[in-house]
Amino acid sequence: QLQLVESGGGLVQPGGSLRLSCAASGFTLHNYAIGWFRQAPGKEREAVSCVSRSGGGRNYADSVKGRFTISRDNAKNTVYLQMNSLKPEDTAGYYCAAVQAPTNYYCSGYADDFGSWGQGTQVTVSS
Repeated sequence: QLQLVESGGGLVQPGGSLRLSCAASGFTLHNYAIGWFRQAPGKEREAVSCVSRSGGGRNYADSVKGRFTISRDNAKNTVYLQMNSLKPEDTAGYYCAAVQAPTNYYCSGYADDFGSWGQGTQVTVSS
């Protein structure tokens, strides 16, 4: 059974950093592109970032470009989201999701393309 587990969320002050992890079990990540999405209360789900199965393709939402970095370690079956210079508007539940990738550079910003989802980890940015 495909399973994704997020970790690394928490409470951080504005300007601080967090690193989220998305660990896979029941399957190997190397055939999958992985996306990070977030959803704040009362708001729609938003695509944050995506990394292709090779790691060579990476997409970011405009709101996080230059502050967030996505990476993957296929040997550890884990994808990371390094979040720096956090802002209160980054506060949300963060979810990782997997989609079987047809090519090494395939990525998607559409939640409906992803078939497997984690349970989420909460990130709160507040002073």
